[in-house]
Amino acid sequence: MVVNSKHYSQIKVIMLDGITYAGFNVIDIEKLYRETGIPLIVFMRSYPNFEKLKSALKHFPDGEKRWKIIEKAGEIYNIAGEKERSSIYIQKIGVSLENVGKIIRLTSTRGNIPEPLRVAHLIATGIILCEPRGKA
Repeated sequence: MVVNSKHYSQIKVIMLDGITYAGFNVIDIEKLYRETGIPLIVFMRSYPNFEKLKSALKHFPDGEKRWKIIEKAGEIYNIAGEKERSSIYIQKIGVSLENVGKIIRLTSTRGNIPEPLRVAHLIATGIILCEPRGKA
């Protein structure tokens, strides 16, 4: 989908709000990077509880496969914000930590969550719930 987009040549980075979506569908960020050639940054508001994740994945027939994708997503970095409670966590591929910091500064207007992710969250929850809820 990304590679076939008419905007592909303009995309400089893919930002994800976590690597699990809609009932533990896991994004293989290594594969996505390899297939698109576009750097990825995964944003998380809190450090993942891997024991709970692993326990929940036991309920899926392919839970072990999903867990391996989570494991290979790489190191999790704590990106401290200007305010005490504004730390976020990221995983990255195809981009340096220094450039991640620059991207966050350029794209964030409210805290450390980049505006494209914040707006995407508002739109998605608005479509699903008919109004935005939660943190974005």
